[in-house]
This record gives sequence, structure tokens and C-alpha cells, in this order.
Amino acid sequence: MTAAPVVAAAVHGAQGAGDPYFPHQGNGGYDVGHYNLRLSYDPATRHLRGKARIKAVTKKRLATFDLDFRRALQVTSVRVNKHAAAFTQPAALKQELVVRPSHPLPKGKTFVVVVRYAGTPKAVTDPDGSLEGWVATKDGAFVVGEPQGSPGWFPCNDTPRDKATYDFRVRVPHGLTAVANGDLVSTRSKHGWTKFHWHNAEPMSTYLATATVGKFRVRTGVTPGGVPYYVALDPTVAKRARPVVDKLPAVTDYLASLYGPYPFSSTGAIVDHAPKVGYALETQTKPIYDSPPDELTLAHEAAHMYFGDSVTLKKWRDIWLAEGFAEFSSWMWSEHSGDRTAQQFFNDNYKKKAKNSVWEPPPGRPGGPANLFSDSVYARGAMTLQALRVKLGDGPFFDLLRSWHAVHRHGNATERGFRRYAENRTGVELTHFFKVWLVQPTKPTSW
Repeated sequence: MTAAPVVAAAVHGAQGAGDPYFPHQGNGGYDVGHYNLRLSYDPATRHLRGKARIKAVTKKRLATFDLDFRRALQVTSVRVNKHAAAFTQPAALKQELVVRPSHPLPKGKTFVVVVRYAGTPKAVTDPDGSLEGWVATKDGAFVVGEPQGSPGWFPCNDTPRDKATYDFRVRVPHGLTAVANGDLVSTRSKHGWTKFHWHNAEPMSTYLATATVGKFRVRTGVTPGGVPYYVALDPTVAKRARPVVDKLPAVTDYLASLYGPYPFSSTGAIVDHAPKVGYALETQTKPIYDSPPDELTLAHEAAHMYFGDSVTLKKWRDIWLAEGFAEFSSWMWSEHSGDRTAQQFFNDNYKKKAKNSVWEPPPGRPGGPANLFSDSVYARGAMTLQALRVKLGDGPFFDLLRSWHAVHRHGNATERGFRRYAENRTGVELTHFFKVWLVQPTKPTSW
């Protein structure tokens, strides 16, 4: 006689992924493998219609699960494994789409959820007052997701730790261009509309996704090092943007010489005219700029392809792993170009008084979501790396950064993990150094 197998009780997937800065961001109970997004957007009406096909694997036996999705867009139907599923968008939860499949989902099994939705997306206001999500422009939309904007335009598991591949099929009125992550697969026009199909083959966190729409002048090519690129410039800013953006191939190849092979199938840039936004973002493979960037900004966003996009933070408090590394990389591009050296940037910042914003909060302890993009995370974060470069010497230091990226490529990491890795890789005791630069709330004076 054989005892019947014990079947675990079905549970409700958690309504958050455990990030203390954004406790309702992300969800529990499953891992997404692929997003297939079909979008149709008309800037004249600002109406967005979408169909998201999400392929995932259960981590538990699930009676219900959540997707992050803002209530400005209304869900019309949900199907799980081809069967209609019950769903709600509770007002009290703001960004939760709660799904109840017709039958509990077994643990460790692949499932497919299809969500149809429509409406007028609204931009999301961040704790620091900036706008993100689907930000309407005169001719389209500037689409950015850091740190919480992606659920404003597609249902997702909005945690940096759940990376997935993507297909975007974006339908827009003829004459407009839709630019998304990865590589352009096809462009088809019919009945006054054009559909752009983009495929992003490498793992990507949700906050790095884009499907920006507008009038763009497009240029494609290949860097001398062999990396394909796609550049889209808003015609109203193209003349001012082109002299800097034309340096992207050189920047891309230089960063590869520092940090190792470029981690994605292509690179690029989107330069839009979005005066309400006020920042650029490292959307994967195609950083997006609200206005023409300067060289330092171009290099900063390009460096994020290594640190931020390929090696992604696990929790938002680890933002230094992205912004400090990218800012330091922009200093290195300046040094490589024969302009100011990284040490000169360090010296100029170090002269600033102890009460200057360059020092607080410490980059390893931002203190809360409103401080994620503080001056200190960028400047003091970059200074940390330059001070470490001086302490170790160029050989061991750049070996450390190359190996850090190689080990964590297409994965996630923590600030504490980097500190441990640095000591193990170099054999140098760095506890005091990192405490002074990353944790101590006051200006470093000895290290």
C-alpha cells in the first residue's frame, strides 16, 4: 500500500517583494520568464490599449497571485492557462491586480497569464517629486520606469530581482516611431498605423523597460568594436544632440576596454523633447534622454549597461551599485578623452564643505526612497571608487570591476556583497575603507 502524496495547501502570493523602500512593489509566489506586450497608442487621444502575455513559474502552490498594475488603466479580462480568471483592482492597494485562477496553480510549474487592458495612462510621481511611467509628450510618450513607473503601462512583477526577456509589439499612427529595448525585428504599416516589433533577448528588470513613442530621426550602425546601435533623435533637438550622441560608438567601445565585453546584443540612445521630466534614464540597450545630453551624461548612461542593467541591484537601498559606478565611469571617459581626470573630479568634490549635499546621505545608506537620487549617491559614490582605485592601483582595481561584472552578469547584487567581493578578490582589508566612504554619515577624513 502506498500513501497518497501530500499536497500543500494553496496560498495567496505576497503583495510585495520585501523591499523596505517600496513595500508594495513586486509580488511573491512566482518568477516571470518572458513578457510579450502588444500595445496600441494614439497621442491625439492619449489612449493606450494593451495585451500582456506573461510566462512565469510558480514558487508555491498558488490560489491567487498579484501583478503590479496601476488603476489608471482598466483591466477588461484575465486568462490563466487559457481559462478565464477572476480579478480585482482594489482601490486601497493602488497598484495591485489580484488574480484568482479557476484552479490553484501547482508549485514549480510554468503558467501563462494574459491580461487585456485599456485607458489613459497617468504619469507616476516619485517620492522625490519627479515624474515617471508613461509620460505624455506633444507627439507621443516618454516611457521610463525607475523606480516604480512600469506598472503605469503594463502589468508586471515590478521588482528588480525578477528579470525576464521581452517582446514589444507597439502600434502607433503612421509617421511616428515606437522605440523599445533590444533589437528591431520588423516594421509593418497598414491602414494608417505602423507596428514596431522589438525583441529583448537578455534578462531585464521591469524598471528598465521602455516603449517610447514620438517623431524621431533614426540612425543605425555598428561600433568599431562590433556592437550594433540604434539612435532615435527628436527632430526638434536633433541638431543639438547629434554632436554628442555621435560619440556613443566610441564610448561603448571604451567601456568594453575597461569592463569587458558589452553585455547586450545592441546599444543605442533615445533623445526626446520631454521638458516635464528633467532627467535621463538607463533603459536597457537604449538609454533615454529628456533633452540633448552632454558627454558626461552620455557616458554615465552608457556605463549603466554594465552597472545597473547587467548587474542590477536587489533592493533599492543598493542604488550605489548603479549610480556611483556610472558616475565614476563618466569621469573615466573624461580622463580617456584628455579632459579632466577622475582624480580631478575627486579633488574638486572633496574641497566641498562638510555640510554640502555631496556628503549626505552616505551612498551605501540612502535612508529612504526620496534620497535614492541624491547628489551624494552619485558624487560621493563615484569618489568611493576613485579612492579605491588609488588605494589598490589601476591593475587590481580594474580587474576587480571587470570580474565583478563577469561574475554577476545579467544578475543581481548588493552593496554589502560588493564589499565582501572586493576584499576576497584583492586580498586587501577594506572594512574601514568602505565604512568611511559608504556608511559613515559625515565627510570622510581618513581612510
